[in-house]
Amino acid sequence: MLRVLAVDDEEPALEELLYLLRSDPRVRSAEGATDATEALLRISRALDAGPDGPDAVDVVFLDIHMPGLTGLDTAKLLAGFARPPLIVFVTAHENFAVMAFDLKAVDYVLKPVRRERLAEAVRRVSELSEAARDTPPPAGAPPTAPAAPEGTPPGDADEYIQVDRAGVTRLVPVGDIAYVEAHGDYARLHTPDGVHLVRIPLAVLEERWASRGFVRIHRSHLVALARIDELRLDSGATTVRVGSTVLAVSRRHARHLRDLLIRRAHG
Repeated sequence: MLRVLAVDDEEPALEELLYLLRSDPRVRSAEGATDATEALLRISRALDAGPDGPDAVDVVFLDIHMPGLTGLDTAKLLAGFARPPLIVFVTAHENFAVMAFDLKAVDYVLKPVRRERLAEAVRRVSELSEAARDTPPPAGAPPTAPAAPEGTPPGDADEYIQVDRAGVTRLVPVGDIAYVEAHGDYARLHTPDGVHLVRIPLAVLEERWASRGFVRIHRSHLVALARIDELRLDSGATTVRVGSTVLAVSRRHARHLRDLLIRRAHG
C-alpha cells in the first residue's frame, strides 16, 4: 500500500486532497505539507531511515504554484535522489504539462480534483511503486545527491509515455510506437492499437528518444528505425514504408537515414 505525501500551500485544497487520498484503499497513509521546504526535509528523513522506516514516502502529490520553491523546482531536486519518490502533479494550470512530462511525473491531475480522476492516478502510482520495490538501487549510490538542473531520475520511465484520452491517463510503451507525426505543439503517436495525441513537440521527442532508435526523416515525422520495412528511391524522391503507411523522407534527412539503415543491416 502507498505512503503518500501531499504538498499544497493552500490548506483547504490540501485538506480536500488528503481526504480523497485517505479514502482510497490503496493508500496506507497520507500526510500533508504546506511548502516545498517542509516536504524536502520530510523526504530526506524518510530516505535516511530506509524504505521500511516509519516515515517512508512512496509518492508525492505536488502542487505547482507555491511560494519559494515551486512544484517543478521540487521535482528537479527530487530527481537527484538515489531512489526518489514518484511524482504526481496536482494543479489548476494546464500549461505546465510538457515540463511535467520532462520531469518524468507519473501523472498530471487538474484541479478541481475529481475522485475518479485521482483514483486513476493512485492506480498508476500503485503499479509503478510495486515494480520499483522489486528493483534495487544502483550499486554504491548515496541516499541523496544534489540534483543537476536538468537531472533525469533513475528507473524505467523512458520505457513509457503518458497519454490522455477521454479524461483517462495511461502509459504507452515507447517500443510500441512505429512513428510520430507533428501536430503543432502536439505529437501524434502511431501504434498498433491506435493513435495517441500528446502535448509534446516533435523536437523534444526526437532528442528524448534518439537513443531508443528513433530518427527524424522529415520536419513532420519521427520514425522508429526498427519499424521501417522498406526504403524506396523513385525519381529523386525518397520514401519509407512503415507497415502499410508510406512516409516521405526530406532531402536533408535522406542520406543520414540511408547510412543508419545500412549500418543496421550489417549489425
